[in-house]
Amino acid sequence: MPKASPPIIVLASQSPRRRELAEAEGWQIEVCPPPETAEDEATPRQPSESLEAWVARLAKTKAEAVVTRFHPAPSGMPRIVLACDTVGVVDDTPLGKPIDRDDAARMLRQLSGRLHRVLTGSCLWPPGHQPTLAVTESVLIMPPLSDEFIATYLDSGLWRGKAGACGFQDGVIPLELQSGSGSNVIGLPLETIRNELAWLTSSTTASSPSSKRLDAHDGLSFHWYPAETC
Repeated sequence: MPKASPPIIVLASQSPRRRELAEAEGWQIEVCPPPETAEDEATPRQPSESLEAWVARLAKTKAEAVVTRFHPAPSGMPRIVLACDTVGVVDDTPLGKPIDRDDAARMLRQLSGRLHRVLTGSCLWPPGHQPTLAVTESVLIMPPLSDEFIATYLDSGLWRGKAGACGFQDGVIPLELQSGSGSNVIGLPLETIRNELAWLTSSTTASSPSSKRLDAHDGLSFHWYPAETC
């Protein structure tokens, strides 16, 4: 019996960093970003909604905006839509992408000399089937940053478009990964997605996801990959 062809990953993101990671993994990629309105028009985080469920929901929202373009499911090579949403967290406060230079400076001062978490919600959605959601956690520490360093970093523009105003992959701010996945910090948790893909396609090599969590806010369920297991 011929071996099934691996699916094409439809990457619902315009991030060049996510695309680079996906291509380095050897996946066959099609890039199909969701419209900007998909995230802008998403329901804001609710008081009873955990941060983990929030990023899972946003990833699902992005994937849904793309998967509808593939209904009915196309014939030929199978496709799976992949969408992610990443947020930094300090003191249980989410740090998304800064809106301007002042907002970036505020985030960097909040992170300076502190441990913080990075959460990525990921959604794998084969057209015509149900989506699978996961949330991956990493823990990092940022060294104390001087005002001079922050000003120079802001001048570089490297803060733009990055959760928490800093990029682990840039190597400019010496962020130290304490536990969890480095690729998760960049925004595409490869270890999680490998496992979820194998689990989704019923591969005999798939390990069981760490645990299944159910959020009380809207009944959203997702596989949970805490930092110590990644």
